[in-house]
Amino acid sequence: MPRKKKKIFILDTNVILHDSSCIHNFQENDIILPMPVLEELDHFKRGNQVINHNAREFVRTVDTMLGKTVFSTGYPLGEGKGTLKIVLIREMHPEIKKTFREDLMDHRILSIARTCQEEQPSALIILVTKDVNLRVKAKALGIRAEDYTTDQVKSVDHLYSGKDILENFDDEQISALYKVPFSLPDSVLPDSASRIPNKYYILRNYNHSALARHDMNNSTLEKVDKDNCYGIVPRNAEQTFAMNALLNRDIPLCTISGTAGTGKTLLALASALQQSRFYRQIFLARPVVPLSNKDIGFLPGDVKSKLDPYMQPLWDNLKVIQNLYADNDEKSKKITAMITEEKLLISPLAYIRGRSLQKIYFIVDEAQNLTPHEVKTIITRAGEGTKLVFTGDIFQIDHPYLDSQSNGLTYLIEKMQGQPLYAHVNLEKGERSPLAELAANLL
Repeated sequence: MPRKKKKIFILDTNVILHDSSCIHNFQENDIILPMPVLEELDHFKRGNQVINHNAREFVRTVDTMLGKTVFSTGYPLGEGKGTLKIVLIREMHPEIKKTFREDLMDHRILSIARTCQEEQPSALIILVTKDVNLRVKAKALGIRAEDYTTDQVKSVDHLYSGKDILENFDDEQISALYKVPFSLPDSVLPDSASRIPNKYYILRNYNHSALARHDMNNSTLEKVDKDNCYGIVPRNAEQTFAMNALLNRDIPLCTISGTAGTGKTLLALASALQQSRFYRQIFLARPVVPLSNKDIGFLPGDVKSKLDPYMQPLWDNLKVIQNLYADNDEKSKKITAMITEEKLLISPLAYIRGRSLQKIYFIVDEAQNLTPHEVKTIITRAGEGTKLVFTGDIFQIDHPYLDSQSNGLTYLIEKMQGQPLYAHVNLEKGERSPLAELAANLL
């Protein structure tokens, strides 16, 4: 049997910024850290974003791990692990120099990969990067390149939707949900139904139907009613399920996914306003992902002016709710007062992340633009009495190094499925104007 080739992984900067602990995830294989990557990390050390934290954390980890060691052949990463080697910048490989006119960091990394191939022909050299363009360049040069997949879900085709339709229920069983105690024992679920905490069901037969939530603690199916939150009434079963999860204070973590126009953010905000008396503050935040991958510095004006375009959709949702009432109505006045007193705060995620999350209703919009590590960082800061809601569309990603399988929202849904403190609903039916629906379907 032929002997397997030794694998050597070359790390790109974006992998480290995505996961500061990445060097511990390559099993027995060796890792090369190019000096250009360390140079790039130096530019990310300052700042309050998670990528800045990851840059600092990674460099500190490597420095602590190495201690006073001076090494050139590779530093052992531990039992059952490979070695870590930092490769210095050399003269640009002639082939790379001939192929690319510009002396870019990416091209220096490619040069190191090509040199490693020639120096170690018996090993399998693999460039690991989340930059799709760099992977294409590498493959065109005959260098194997892969995405960093440690925190990716295997497939989004069968991602947990949080709901199911169960047919052929008896009239008696459905009728029982409309009578005290408005529940059924979960033994009525067919064997084929997955018994997952806080999963939602449409129970129906040819004559009747009912909506229910699986309460694992009491082994029951609890009837789900259509609630009115600050004038926002669910228009379909999925929205009814979502609002039920958003209003349930026994479920401190919720995810609501769906395409644009399904009502994710509006339902979350209305539910938060409805329950404002139970929380110290309502935080509504979203990650800032600059347009066309440009930094916000290219936008004119001060910091507030630069960030307003990113926050405007959240203000628009708030206006939809406020416009349901006259200016002199108590509910409209209350919303204005909450904004003035900062009981309701709409802000970029980076500005909120460092705050104390005690008794907060915290809505994170566009969560598909977060990395798994960023999502974990937010959730682990949740204090007593806090409810966290993540909304987003896993197929509408603006982040240059994330996709439907590697983003934080997908990762959260996959990992939290089945936990009693968690509920998820995927919204499929759009509820915008007929014109918007027509454009979405045809254009």
